[in-house]
Amino acid sequence: MDWHRYRFRSVWELPAPPAVVYAVLERASDYPRWWPQVREVVPVDDRSGTARFRSVLPYDLVVTVRERHRDPAALVLEVELAGDLVGWARWTLTASVGGTRAGYDQEVVVHRPLMRLLALPGRPVFRANHALMMRGGRRGLTAYLSGGPQGV
Repeated sequence: MDWHRYRFRSVWELPAPPAVVYAVLERASDYPRWWPQVREVVPVDDRSGTARFRSVLPYDLVVTVRERHRDPAALVLEVELAGDLVGWARWTLTASVGGTRAGYDQEVVVHRPLMRLLALPGRPVFRANHALMMRGGRRGLTAYLSGGPQGV
């Protein structure tokens, strides 16, 4: 087993139609407005940028994000990641009762030196940290789509 490789899958039920959710998710530079753990997104051009995020562990991860696939008809967004994490992430949206089911899939290899050093003993903590980040994102996006203080 490669202790530096991670696969994640999250499913969010969201209170808005798929086209609305897609429009929010494709504006990566706005993620810090609704996702507390996404601390900064700096566009480089219309297809790439850098992102800095942090969950509960006391370190930031920095990645370069480059669009790999954008399909508004199929409701799919996919990006390549490089930097502290190398791999890909994908949003796949489908209509559901009351709104949208958003599937988030991610496959990455950790390149951050400390995380590589602590790969075996830290793995459960890193996975829990990711789960907390995803929970924060789901809550933030739900509030944003519901017209919360910084709503659509």
